[in-house]
Amino acid sequence: MDIPRMGVPEKLADRMSMAEQHEYLRSRFSRRRALRMGAVTVGAVAVGGALGGTAFAAPATPGLLAAGATAGIDGSMVAPIGRHLAFGAEPDTQFRISWQVPAPVKRPFLRFGKHPWSLGHKVQAEVRALHTPALTPTGTPVDQYYLHVSLDDLDPDTTYYYGVGHDGFDPASQQAISTLSTFHTAPSRHWRRGRPYAPFTFTAFGDQGVSSHAAGNDHVILAQKPAFHLHAGDICYADPMGQGQDSDKVAYNARTWDAFLAQTETVASKIPWMVSYGNHDMEAWYSHNGYGGENARFYLPENGPDPRKAPGVYAFKYGNVGVVSLDANDVSYEIPANLGLTAGKQTRWLDRKLRELRADDGIDFIVVFFHHCAFSTTHQHASEGGVREAWVPLFEKYRVDLVINGHNHVYERTDAILGNKVSRAVPSGETIEPAKDGIVYVTAGAAGRSLYNFDYPDTYEGHEHRVDEVKTFHFAKGGVKVDETVQWSRVRYTGYSFIKVDVTPAHPGRKSSMKVTALAEDGTRIDHYTILRKAGDCWDDEDGDGRRPRG
Repeated sequence: MDIPRMGVPEKLADRMSMAEQHEYLRSRFSRRRALRMGAVTVGAVAVGGALGGTAFAAPATPGLLAAGATAGIDGSMVAPIGRHLAFGAEPDTQFRISWQVPAPVKRPFLRFGKHPWSLGHKVQAEVRALHTPALTPTGTPVDQYYLHVSLDDLDPDTTYYYGVGHDGFDPASQQAISTLSTFHTAPSRHWRRGRPYAPFTFTAFGDQGVSSHAAGNDHVILAQKPAFHLHAGDICYADPMGQGQDSDKVAYNARTWDAFLAQTETVASKIPWMVSYGNHDMEAWYSHNGYGGENARFYLPENGPDPRKAPGVYAFKYGNVGVVSLDANDVSYEIPANLGLTAGKQTRWLDRKLRELRADDGIDFIVVFFHHCAFSTTHQHASEGGVREAWVPLFEKYRVDLVINGHNHVYERTDAILGNKVSRAVPSGETIEPAKDGIVYVTAGAAGRSLYNFDYPDTYEGHEHRVDEVKTFHFAKGGVKVDETVQWSRVRYTGYSFIKVDVTPAHPGRKSSMKVTALAEDGTRIDHYTILRKAGDCWDDEDGDGRRPRG
């Protein structure tokens, strides 16, 4: 059936960026018309969406929803769902706790403390309501209610118990105490002279969605006991089209987020779930940049170059590892809806951030994660030339230790690369030092969404089928596919999988290590290699001698 178009005419949309589509609709649809369409949720401000119809993220409001929103709702019958954690900008003292309720409730809050029987701290929650109108003639509008609490001044390296609730539902009560969960702060950034951080593990993947394979990966991830998890974009696929265009609205389903957050809660209620944004996360009807919906659902560190335009760009430090999240939609030639979103500001910030991390004596390793692949050979997306042009020179300048991507729904790992070619072969089980050997790029996009394929045989640990040269392509300006023949595709695997990274810090002057392991959804190892770097000399002047040697 033909779907009546309520947004940007198709011929115009094809030539417009996401922000231009937003401004077109903003001028075309008045607030009065939006109100007649029933498109404003309680407390919302009308803002034209970029993908047809009209959808709105309500302004953040502390504590209460607007008067009348909770009328007739029995809070004792509403249970919180979809809890998910994130670090603040300082993971040793800052946590962000988020959750969802299926109906508006009165006075939502969080309780926390260092013991399950002592939850004496109570913090009022911030409400971020999200309204999605009926996007097709047969659809129904959707209202979603996301709640957030910011916790600061926590004790480092400490386990806290927490529970979320509202009037009628108290997590400290006998009936709800089983809903309590925990989080653990990062080790202190101020540590004793000559004493390395304790070993820790983190995990990563991209392109998860909602499926039995996605849930299976989550269960195996939880068994690794990671300190945090990195999700390299394409989070839930509520927008299965992923083009950031007006036509995407036909297939959009806001309720997919409900299913995703419920699925992910198994891990994310205990482990910080740190996301970057991919092309399927540009839900353009909510805001000019497509991230209005994500801003309602997630509470990420706001220390990037422009949290308003690019909320998925941020950095944090955990132990001796610096982690940087980027928004590759800003530089993508393949899917250009947000191309140039920050006008180069993100790339300039990246340069400064990598320089800062390399100058930090307490940081041995730098890990960067984002969605579009710098180096991949799948038949579907292959490599993103915009990333290669904008960011790979900076990765090489500062010798980033590990780059993690999604986008291609496979596992693929390169040899060490410098100047777009192999600088050192890295078979499975090998040990490398990026400072002299180059950078290995990992595509970990097989978290749960339907799998892609290669034009060459799979080759992975125990099943090696080495091919010296692979014919593939990368996307250049204008979305043009440029053919290329490469030698850097070392490991290829087309099953569901993720990576875990075991970090072993060392005493200053010795070599710290990161062991990168790829695991299939049943826990089978399909690849591993180790990264070494000389540990820096970082400590506080606790002995009062005023000296702070540098490595």
